[in-house]
Amino acid sequence: MSKYGMNVKFTAVPGERNNLAQILLNAADSLQTVPECLIYAIHVTENEPDTVWVTEVWSSKVAHDASLQQEDTQAAIGRAKSLIAGIEAVQLTSLGGKGL
Repeated sequence: MSKYGMNVKFTAVPGERNNLAQILLNAADSLQTVPECLIYAIHVTENEPDTVWVTEVWSSKVAHDASLQQEDTQAAIGRAKSLIAGIEAVQLTSLGGKGL
C-alpha cells in the first residue's frame, strides 16, 4: 500500500536556521505518539547554512492534512513563521522501503 510523503526545503531567515531546526525537532517529538506519521526527519547540510530539510511519510494525505489542524502543530507553525524566508515542497507517493 502506498503512503503519502513530502520533502520540504525550509529556507530560514539568515542566522535563524538552528532556531527553525529546533522548532521542527520539537514538532518531530510531538509526533512520536501519532501512528499515522511514519517518518518525520529533520536534516541540514553544511553547504546551505540557511536551509532545513524535512522528510515526512504519512499513512495518507488525509492523515497529513489532519495533522496540520492540530493545536500543537498550529502553535509550532506560529513560532516558526517569522523564521522562514521560503518553503519549497515536493509531494511524493512513497511505495516502500526500509522503515515503511
